[in-house]
Amino acid sequence: MTCWAIAAEASDSSDGYRLRREYYAEVASRYWRRRATTEEVDQGLADDGVALLAPPTGQFVVGRFAGQPAACGGFVMLDDDRAELTRLYVRPSFRGRGGARVLLAVLEDQARETGATEMVLNTRLDLIEARSLYSRGGYLEIPAYCTGPYMDIWFGKRLGPRSHNQATA
Repeated sequence: MTCWAIAAEASDSSDGYRLRREYYAEVASRYWRRRATTEEVDQGLADDGVALLAPPTGQFVVGRFAGQPAACGGFVMLDDDRAELTRLYVRPSFRGRGGARVLLAVLEDQARETGATEMVLNTRLDLIEARSLYSRGGYLEIPAYCTGPYMDIWFGKRLGPRSHNQATA
C-alpha cells in the first residue's frame, strides 16, 4: 500500500513554491469564476505572509504520495494557544486518496507540539470540499476571529491528544 509522507519543508523550496502557486491559482480562479492569470498569481503570492509559516511562528509542510509532491499546508501561531490553519491544498490528481485528512492530522500534531490548544481557520462558502473536510475533522463553526475580503466562514477545534496517522512528520 502506498501511503502519504508529510514533512516540514520551506515554503519557498521548489516543491513548496510550486504547490503554493497551484493552490493560489485554484482558489483565485474559483473565486473569480475564470482562470487566474500568471500575473494575478504572482501578485497574490507577493508578500502573502508565508514567512510566518516557519518556526517559531508556524510551520509549512509538503505531502508526498509515492514520492511525488502532492499536497501542502501550514499553520501560524496567532497567540500562545491558537494556531491558524492555512494553505491546505491537495493537487487534483491526488485527491480522494486520504491526503487531506493525513495532512490535517499532521498539522494539528505539529501545532500542538508548538503549544497550540486550539486550531482555527477561515474559508469561503464556495470551497465546499474544504468545508466538508473540516467538518469531518471535528471543526465547528465559530465567530469570526479576523476579517478580510475572502473570508465567509470561520471554524475552530480544540486540540486533544496527539493523533496517530500513517504519515511521517
